[in-house]
Amino acid sequence: MTLRNIAIIAHVDHGKTTLIDVLLKQSGAFRDNQRVQDRAMDSNDLERERGITILAKCTSLTWNGTRINIVDTPGHADFGGEVERILNMVDGAIVLVDAAEGPMPQTKFVVSKALKVGLRPIVAVNKIDKADERHAQVVDEVFDLFAALGADDAQLDFPILYGSAKEGWMALSPDGPKDGMAPLFDLVVSHVTTPPVTPGAFSMLATTLEADPFLGRVLTGRITSGSVTPNTTIKALARDGREVERGRITKLLSFDGLDRVGIDEASAGDIVAIAGLSEATVSDTLCDLTVTGALEAQPVDPPTLAMTFRINDGPLAGQEGSKVQSRVIRERLLREAEGNVALTVSETGDKDAFDVAGRGELQLAILIETMRREGFELTVSRPQVVMKADENSGQTLEPIEEVIIDVSDEYSGAVVKKLTERKGELLQMKPSSGGRQTLTFLAPTRGLIGYLGELLTDTRGTAVMNRVFHDYAPYKGPIQGRRTGVLISNAQGNAVAFALWNLEDRGPLMIEPGTRVYQGMIVGGHSRGNDLEVNVLKGKKLTNIRAAGRDDAVTLTPPLTMTLEKALAFIEDDELVEITPQSIRLRKRYLDPHERKRAERRSAS
Repeated sequence: MTLRNIAIIAHVDHGKTTLIDVLLKQSGAFRDNQRVQDRAMDSNDLERERGITILAKCTSLTWNGTRINIVDTPGHADFGGEVERILNMVDGAIVLVDAAEGPMPQTKFVVSKALKVGLRPIVAVNKIDKADERHAQVVDEVFDLFAALGADDAQLDFPILYGSAKEGWMALSPDGPKDGMAPLFDLVVSHVTTPPVTPGAFSMLATTLEADPFLGRVLTGRITSGSVTPNTTIKALARDGREVERGRITKLLSFDGLDRVGIDEASAGDIVAIAGLSEATVSDTLCDLTVTGALEAQPVDPPTLAMTFRINDGPLAGQEGSKVQSRVIRERLLREAEGNVALTVSETGDKDAFDVAGRGELQLAILIETMRREGFELTVSRPQVVMKADENSGQTLEPIEEVIIDVSDEYSGAVVKKLTERKGELLQMKPSSGGRQTLTFLAPTRGLIGYLGELLTDTRGTAVMNRVFHDYAPYKGPIQGRRTGVLISNAQGNAVAFALWNLEDRGPLMIEPGTRVYQGMIVGGHSRGNDLEVNVLKGKKLTNIRAAGRDDAVTLTPPLTMTLEKALAFIEDDELVEITPQSIRLRKRYLDPHERKRAERRSAS
């Protein structure tokens, strides 16, 4: 049976996972009466809720005697650590582009990696059924993008398909025929090359890693040379050729539709998963005992954002979650870092705190949300940018991101003003369709922390922001943070409506009557620049004299609801977000007011 290995590259929400659903259905991977969820590849709860692909997954189908392995890549730059490694596993790529939106920044991020590896892309213009589709301009934009990214002549001579994954068709012409995905399957078979096979004993580069509760570490990759069977003893070599470990293959798995099935033998060119090794990780070479050299592996981009994960040491600790000890948090973080190479976990001077560095706010927020759902209680600090020193001059360098914002003409002034305040530099301003403009900035990652919420407020929710790592540049100086203080509870108990009603003039509240509070917990924003300690437990004083008009019903303004991302963007360096399975609370790092004052004096001196 002939083989083809392809990746599907697309921006968030351009229909990549929907396309794979249709390909699986039309190739006969499911029984006629089998119930299949929509977006079958997004298997993780958080992926379904947010509508994004976080983990790269592999699937396989058969078309007219050819076995096609398809890898679904994450479209979000925060999960780009996955993308780079997957592209080394495939021989072709389908670049899926929305017929109305055209190529977007995250498409650019993944396509630049794919062209660098030497893949010859197939361009599929999806969502051609949209009322505002503009397929001719979109194809020109894709060509310009490929040229700007340094594609060679063979890569620029790409075949184009048009269609709608939702309606289940692809064709060589925008007008159809609208009868299934056969043109796409045929093009994959004819355009994508068969996997290259190197002569020699078994060797394979591990490109993704996961921990299975039954099989242990499962490493997935494409076999470069030779063949392999279960129960064979193999060794793992690091990128520098050093031997990591030896072990026996306990299970050899191949992909069939959405399932992994055990097989008796796999040969060069196929994508398989191997279980049985305990230390080998991503970018290691798994090979026969006779092999001496490691396969070339791509280093992963460095993390740009770090946060401190601490135990929950507040008065309400352990009341909502079951996993609160630092030992359990440490084990969970190390397990996550094992399977996610874009994440690094390091110990701090405090035995109850750990520094976690990743690619962006979204990646870290998803890790926190996953842990929260597993029953963990923890506190996290404000995200900090990972700086590095210039090797030659010793100058401090900080990560810079390319930010592309699509916004209505009337709000573009506010966007430029805000990003300039955050040390952003406007590179390009060009009109896009329907009275909108596309603004391109280079801005430090520091300045973008928490900016998305502000952008949506400034543009009445109409702007679309995309960002991608650009480069390191010299430190651009301090950036103005939050300008107002906060309201801090001065006692522990349940908040009372009467007290909250009296505090409404002081600033927006973040809690409702009956919410459990404690000393040092943040209960609202202050309208002035300083922090203010308030008593939210103070009830109305009752006397035995009835006075007319004194018993008016208390009506409160609805409080600000703090989502995890909003909370991380809101806090300052002396504040923490307390996360439990049921609550997200904001608090001061030091709960005691005297300790807070001492810490302020220390930092001032």
